[in-house]
Amino acid sequence: MSKATPKLGKSKHGKPMHYSVGALIEKDGKYLLIDRNVPPLGFAGPAGHVDEGETAEQALAREVEEESGLKIEKCKLIAEEELDWNWCVKGIGVHYWYLFSCEASGELKRGHRETKSAGWYSIEEIKKLKSEKRLEPVWQYWFEKLGLI
Repeated sequence: MSKATPKLGKSKHGKPMHYSVGALIEKDGKYLLIDRNVPPLGFAGPAGHVDEGETAEQALAREVEEESGLKIEKCKLIAEEELDWNWCVKGIGVHYWYLFSCEASGELKRGHRETKSAGWYSIEEIKKLKSEKRLEPVWQYWFEKLGLI
């Protein structure tokens, strides 16, 4: 988690809004998920706020490295959307998301401050996490929207 200030904007309804990035990283038919140690809790792809003065791609690279130890090699924006139900621990209830499909390199090492665990999960395992209500809600939303679960 960065000590910098998250970029603040206004939602389409005039509410305070943060900007967030998320990384969908697939390898050998499995997806990288972390078990978040800070709210909102649950299993999620590497993600976080875009900080002031940072591009979405810079935030993506920073968050992926902080949470997984991996380095982004390629990324492609696959979705962007304002979600007026997505809250964060900083008290903001609206986030504008940039979701990227990414290729990454390096050795998976969980970020101890932000994650309980990090690992590769099959679609069946992700469906099980959903049924157990253990997926972070915004990641359940993305996996469903992309037709993965």
